[in-house]
Amino acid sequence: MTNYIIAHDVGTGGNKATLVDPAGRVCGSVFEPYETHYPRLHWAEQEPADWWRAVTMSTRRLLEQTGVRPADVLGLTFSYQMLGVVPVDGAGEVLRPAIIWLDGRAQEQAQQIMRKVGGPKLFAYVVGCAATGKDVLPKLLWLKQEEPELFRRTSLFLDVGGYLRYRCTGHMVSDWTEASATGLFSLKKKSWDTFLMRYFGLPREKFPPLVRSTDQVGTLTAEAATACGLLEGTPVVAGSGDVTAAAVGAGAVGEGEGHICLGTSGWVGVVTERIVTGKHGIASIQAADPAKCFLIAETETAGACLKWIAEQFYRKEQEEVENVYALMDEVVEQVEAGAGFLLFTPWMYGERCPVADVHVRSAFLNLSADHRREHMLRAVYEGVAYNLRWMLELVSGLYGFQLPVLRLIGGGARGAPWMQILADVTGKQVETVANPLEAGAVGAALVAAVGLGMYPGFPALKEVVQVARVFEPNAANAAVYDALFGIYKQVYRSLRGAYRRLSAARSEYGIGK
Repeated sequence: MTNYIIAHDVGTGGNKATLVDPAGRVCGSVFEPYETHYPRLHWAEQEPADWWRAVTMSTRRLLEQTGVRPADVLGLTFSYQMLGVVPVDGAGEVLRPAIIWLDGRAQEQAQQIMRKVGGPKLFAYVVGCAATGKDVLPKLLWLKQEEPELFRRTSLFLDVGGYLRYRCTGHMVSDWTEASATGLFSLKKKSWDTFLMRYFGLPREKFPPLVRSTDQVGTLTAEAATACGLLEGTPVVAGSGDVTAAAVGAGAVGEGEGHICLGTSGWVGVVTERIVTGKHGIASIQAADPAKCFLIAETETAGACLKWIAEQFYRKEQEEVENVYALMDEVVEQVEAGAGFLLFTPWMYGERCPVADVHVRSAFLNLSADHRREHMLRAVYEGVAYNLRWMLELVSGLYGFQLPVLRLIGGGARGAPWMQILADVTGKQVETVANPLEAGAVGAALVAAVGLGMYPGFPALKEVVQVARVFEPNAANAAVYDALFGIYKQVYRSLRGAYRRLSAARSEYGIGK
């Protein structure tokens, strides 16, 4: 008889419930979507009830699809989008729609925070990067200033993971990974930083107790078990934020090992025992492994860029073929490296790294009458790769992590042409894993497996995740990509002022996101 762990990967576009066996094999997967709402410029919200509906529905569908009995489920856990804010009252009722990671409304509060510690330059020197309106601390101050009555009524501020653990077990807790992303957590002491809370006027009692990602938070209540179709008393392990769970799912669990995720957003992440200060938009947070930290450089829109061009340039094809992305991959392979010297910047909704700026947006540069739709498509693939190369340069130059081999996960890792482009642009070997789209869920399941005693610790997980395919850089493309990458890095500096003026105009006229 085989036993399983159900891991929920709660993302921006929906929740994926994945059935994973103790050896890390994916035995079934079900996706349940939900909406993101954009009520105002720079705002992005979701309904927590939609997350729970997606978790319960996908769990039931997963059991039905696989034929697995509830008694065969050893535990349930989560990987989830981070940097969200969910205010709840003393009865556990949600007081407003969740402010999610994509939301940049709190830019003024970010400026207030930086002024309070001596200005943006000093803040960036001390913390490693400038504060932005997408960070948790500015969002909390926004609630305090703009919705003071709601702030007063808030009993606890939860994140996505904290809310779902509560719905499962009745216990409100925050795991170390999500707490460390708030800016109010001490990586050294593994506790809330009460000094910073007092300094910014945030009551300590509004923040939940802390647990490790491997800790069992509780068990499914009767109500939650009925909703999910599982047994009451099924163990619930805390799990971790998406980026830290994905590192485990990529098999990058050893000192100095890194991975790249190409999902809706994207990131370069490195697991390390060192507690290092972030720089240039790079942050240092807690890893799922309680003994390690996680250095992360995040880009806001990676796969989202491909989704955009598919919807805007390949709409007709989407109606004619089952998988438009496979078609796009075929088209890209027919276009020369460099896309006819057409550049694309993948900053569709602001950026964190390699440039931290909520005002910046995407652009095609050097577009001419000689370019076709196919050139624009390849330029999008390459633009994301240039952005990642810039991020890798920062990780290497600032911290000494060379990352000669890039382990790739996320939906983008399924496209061989994009993987080859990434290998060619970066000059590094690229490896993909089996089931790259489920890496976050697999990682969360393996974290739970450690917590449930199935593995002695995280080093034992290194051999669990297998490489599926390897891409070597094509030296023939190095010259053109090196030239275009040098120009790419100049774009932001040249257009920064124009982006800020355009953002001000959008705000004045209430146009766009």
